[in-house]
Amino acid sequence: MGLGSLEVVSPGVAVWLGAGGFGQPNAGVVLEADGVTIVDTLMVASQWVPFAQAVEAIGRPVRRVVLTSSHIAFVGGTSCFPAAGFYGTPSASELLDLPPNVAGYRRLVPGLAHEFDDDLRTRPISHLVARDAMLTDAVVLRVTGGQAAENLVVDLPGAGVLLAGAMASFGTTPFAFDGDPARWANALMQLASLDRIVVPGHGPIGGSQDLRIQADYLYACAAGHIPPGPWDRWSDRHFDIINVERAAMVASGDMRPPPSLLRLLGLD
Repeated sequence: MGLGSLEVVSPGVAVWLGAGGFGQPNAGVVLEADGVTIVDTLMVASQWVPFAQAVEAIGRPVRRVVLTSSHIAFVGGTSCFPAAGFYGTPSASELLDLPPNVAGYRRLVPGLAHEFDDDLRTRPISHLVARDAMLTDAVVLRVTGGQAAENLVVDLPGAGVLLAGAMASFGTTPFAFDGDPARWANALMQLASLDRIVVPGHGPIGGSQDLRIQADYLYACAAGHIPPGPWDRWSDRHFDIINVERAAMVASGDMRPPPSLLRLLGLD
């Protein structure tokens, strides 16, 4: 079975790993009896074109695409899989029905700004997932949240793999601009109890201990102070101020975008 530049992590499960920092996401591929299930679709064409080509080289139809978040890092390449069913949460579906904020993406990831076309469009979600469900014999969809109002993760119990998507960032700072850091941390602790090989949405493959470390960071954000820790070696620490500010605002019932995010986007 030729998987191109996909990396096999368990029989029938492969991943496409980005460079690790924000804007360089990962995606997953699950080979099943009737075809392929994709988990997330990357951000920009320089990522999703070779990924889609590698998936096509497998020689099986793409039946399903699971989106772990509505954020652009995970949905940018949805148009590459026109014949697939798209699975996501109700809140993700609502957000993907809105026009994409192309100007905001360009400010957020300036190194990739030239790849965000004015006419960028993503595929809508065709199948809503509001509670945990068996998608196929191999795939369990688990509804969680904290990175956004609602997230999905893909659990593969038989393979011992968790495709955590947007919920996990290893070696790079998570970005909670519209999430809830405390809730996110609690959800990560629950996912850590599954004891799986963990494929994050950003960063290298890890495990339950990496989920716990990320949770500790988010708990620190919720407490309003980030002490020295393993995150000192992470990239994208400029998100710290946004995460801390967002946590304080959510705790007070204020769900508006953090002012630090607006400054980063040049909108203050």
